[in-house]
Amino acid sequence: MSETSRRKQIIYWSITGIVIVIAMATAILFGGNGGCNRCEEELLAESDSTVIQDTVFKYGLPIENFVIEYDTVRPHQTLAELLMKFGFSAQQVYDMAQCPDSIFDVRKMRPGQACALVSERDSSASPCYFVYEESPKTYIRFDLKNNYHAVRAENPAEWRESDVAGKVNSSLWVAMQESGASPQLAVMLSHIFGWSVDFFGIQKGDEFRLIYSQEYVDEKPLNNFRIHAASFCASDSMVYAIPFVQDGEELFYNADGNSLEGAFLKAPLDYYRISSRFSNSRFHPVLKRYRAHHGVDYAAPTGTPVYAIGNGKVIAKGYQAGGGGNYVKIRHNSMYVTTYMHLSRFAKGLKIGDTVKQKQVIGYVGSTGISTGPHLDFRVHENGKPINPLTIKSQPKKPISDNNREAFNIVRDSLVHRLKNIDNNTIAEADTCSTSEIAQETSLTTK
Repeated sequence: MSETSRRKQIIYWSITGIVIVIAMATAILFGGNGGCNRCEEELLAESDSTVIQDTVFKYGLPIENFVIEYDTVRPHQTLAELLMKFGFSAQQVYDMAQCPDSIFDVRKMRPGQACALVSERDSSASPCYFVYEESPKTYIRFDLKNNYHAVRAENPAEWRESDVAGKVNSSLWVAMQESGASPQLAVMLSHIFGWSVDFFGIQKGDEFRLIYSQEYVDEKPLNNFRIHAASFCASDSMVYAIPFVQDGEELFYNADGNSLEGAFLKAPLDYYRISSRFSNSRFHPVLKRYRAHHGVDYAAPTGTPVYAIGNGKVIAKGYQAGGGGNYVKIRHNSMYVTTYMHLSRFAKGLKIGDTVKQKQVIGYVGSTGISTGPHLDFRVHENGKPINPLTIKSQPKKPISDNNREAFNIVRDSLVHRLKNIDNNTIAEADTCSTSEIAQETSLTTK
């Protein structure tokens, strides 16, 4: 080989070696460092399956690759104040605020909510993500390296099953707390048993048993519950709540297979027309100004009978000169109270404390109080808040059908057995209610 050819070959291999060294250095410095320029999917695709299983995620990111700086939204703190505290410029704040309201509405930021700035580990580069926690479950993550692209996502959650049992000493709310469970479960029980148990009349010694699941996020319990079965014993009578799916709908049934949901009449009188509907701002024909009308007006001739729309107890009866005129108020259960106003007169002998039945006449249409003509102003309160009377459930749910009876009985027997075997030191060995025979279950009516 000539001297010239030998020199060319040396130069060629020298250049090739330099290129290889540069390529290797580039790969070491920039390839696989878990930085912001590479999405999480790429990082995981290159990881061994065993490593993936051991990876801990936060906000959908493998936290081992990032450093997270946490903070909390202060009272009256704006998004700009919050971000500038982290070192964001006014332009950056503006760009983030352009996020669609459907994903993140800056007007709905709440004091006490957590937020975080996520940066690449072992790097002095600018942060990668900003995260705002809407709730313990949901968060909005802004990609600071990708035009502030925002996504709403959820933290991984799990449901854990538990059970609780206890006896009432003062109230169901306190009894639930004394049993080590969330008092929110007392509210759920009052909804489930609202048509069978008078929770305003429960007494010391009344007993509850409950199988439920609670949702957890990051080992923190949330106030989200699912009731799997329950029983309530009051006045020596036992009522069960057994969930069962029939016709594509899951409802709670008693041991006899009847739905625990009660029924209301569609309207408190016959032969009527609706003259005014539920509204938060209605022009009053007498007062000549706008104000809330939290009821439904039924126009009908004077003397038309007015019915109680469901079983209940009369808790008020009287005359309101500056408003409803002659009125009657009925409590139906622990959730619902109905009011009947502008009556011409009351049903004979009706008094406070009386128990009334569904479609029992309680009064007659009139025009007493502030009124321009004969009509019934009918109102419904649910848990103390006014609701549109036209939206309440009026038809009773069907009982368990013959075709589903065998399957329901299997579910019922299993759940009743589990309820009876819940361990609780607060419940005496000799229960107030006899649960040996399910068929002896007695529905409790309003006291």
